[in-house]
Amino acid sequence: MTGSQHRFASLHDVELATLAATGERRAFGELVRRHGSAVRGLLRRMGAAPAEADDTAQDAFLAAFEGIAEYRGEGAFAGWVKRIAARQYLRRLQRERRLADLAIAAEEGEPVASNPDAAGRIDLDEALKTLTASERLCVTMCYGAGLSHAEAAEALNLPLGTVKSHVKRGLEKLRARLAPPDGALEGRQGNG
Repeated sequence: MTGSQHRFASLHDVELATLAATGERRAFGELVRRHGSAVRGLLRRMGAAPAEADDTAQDAFLAAFEGIAEYRGEGAFAGWVKRIAARQYLRRLQRERRLADLAIAAEEGEPVASNPDAAGRIDLDEALKTLTASERLCVTMCYGAGLSHAEAAEALNLPLGTVKSHVKRGLEKLRARLAPPDGALEGRQGNG
C-alpha cells in the first residue's frame, strides 16, 4: 500500500466523500473499495445475476461519483450508494421490461426458486429465493437498500399498500424459514 493509499484508508467515509467532491479520485476509489462488495451483494439479493450486479454496481458508483457533492454525511455512505444502486437496478429492470414479467409471476404466486439449505445453516440469500419476485424486490429495497415503503412504492410504481403487503408477507416467510428449530433456544435461555 502506497503512502497516499494508506492516507485514504485511515479516513472516514464523510472525509473521503468531501475529498472526492473536490475532484480527488483516489478518495472516491477508496469508497468504492470499501463498499463495492456490499453493493454487489445487495443487487444479487434483489435478483441480479453476478455479471448484472457488477455492471449495475459500476453504474451506481459512477452516478454516485457524479453526484458526490449531494452526499452530506447525514447517513452512512453505504446506505446512500445502496439506494442509488437499487434505483439503478430497477431502471435496468424497467428498460428490459422484466418488471411486467415479475408482476405476473407474483400474481400467480410463483416463487423465484426454492433450494433448502441441507446443512441447516441460516442462508439469507437462499431464503430470499423462496419469496415471490415482488416480495423479494420489496424486502431487499426496504431492508437491504434502506428505502422507506413510500420510496420503494415510488421506485416500483406500485401502490404503497401493495409494497407494505409484499414486505409483510416476505418478512413472515423469511422469519418462518430462518427461525431456529423448536426448542433450539430453550437450552440457552436457562443459562442466564
